[in-house]
Amino acid sequence: MSDLLFEPCSFGPLTIPNRLVMAPMTRYMSPGGVPGDDVAAYYRRRVEGGTGLIITEGTTIDQDAASPNADIPRFHGDDALAGWQHVVDEVHAAGGVIMPQLWHQGTMRKPGSGAHPEAPSIGPSGLLLPGKERGIAMTQADIDHCVEAFAKAAGEAKRIGFDGVELHGAHGYLLDQFFWEGTNQRDDAYGGDLVKRTRFAAEITAAVRDRVGPDYPILLRFSQWKQQDFPAKLAQNPAELEAFLAPLIEAGVDIFHCSTRRFWLPEFEGSDLNLAGWTRQISGKPTITVGSIGLDDDFINTFSQGEAKVTKIDELLARLEREEFDLVAVGRILITNPAWPHLVREGRYDEILPYTKDALATLH
Repeated sequence: MSDLLFEPCSFGPLTIPNRLVMAPMTRYMSPGGVPGDDVAAYYRRRVEGGTGLIITEGTTIDQDAASPNADIPRFHGDDALAGWQHVVDEVHAAGGVIMPQLWHQGTMRKPGSGAHPEAPSIGPSGLLLPGKERGIAMTQADIDHCVEAFAKAAGEAKRIGFDGVELHGAHGYLLDQFFWEGTNQRDDAYGGDLVKRTRFAAEITAAVRDRVGPDYPILLRFSQWKQQDFPAKLAQNPAELEAFLAPLIEAGVDIFHCSTRRFWLPEFEGSDLNLAGWTRQISGKPTITVGSIGLDDDFINTFSQGEAKVTKIDELLARLEREEFDLVAVGRILITNPAWPHLVREGRYDEILPYTKDALATLH
């Protein structure tokens, strides 16, 4: 069944060489926010190892409080965009497809950090989590600025040759802070029930769509869990998930990247479907599954235990064969094994290295 992973797949005008996606993983390896030759080689190496679609690490939009660290790559400024142009050229030369993940940390950014320590952290209500303030609530001018900054970054991505863009709406960062009732206490048009809380992300998506045109792929990564609250759920049941997805689809999302910590866990009672499976069934849109693929534990536990062991992917393949989802995003195992796809395809599991947190210190 592993042959399923290596079938080319098309979504509108976009054709991906296979169903394997490199998940976005922050690496702090771009001094001054500029990706260098080592970053380009890092992404090319994964394509040469058999990965069809690269989604880059989170790269920040042009807003002073978007990033907490000057070594996180940015997606604005001539120097950074020239660096990304080189990344695109290398990935395309190796036969791969690549999209940047566009990102704003919101109140996850520690005040006083990053390239603009004087800028206050911002979020929908200035909350890091329920009852805990960090930064300030966004004004309408702040919201308008961020919407334009996302759209501008997407336009630049298309200009320099990226094959699509992903909007980071997961894991408790800015877009997700608007989604989550715990951090969105607004009483204007951007707050309220679950559908109303999608308005900020929907406006960003619509602005991106207007900037890039009708046929350019827009991905949205979202999650139920938050770094601030792992058990949190935006949608408690399929009906709520359907209500959440509808305005985002209308705004222009083409593919949903459904982030879970363990892909094999069911999302709602009464079904084995994971989040990507439910999203595909409800929306009719293509989905990407992700979460500890090829490893025996999630990334949070790895930080304390230091290592995640290699596993086979029989259950993943069975779910793919049932068409539960369309694409498979692989993360940490690709850090230690750039050629993991080739090793899996050839059944060489004994050659796959476990993931260790020490590997994050390298850009192999």
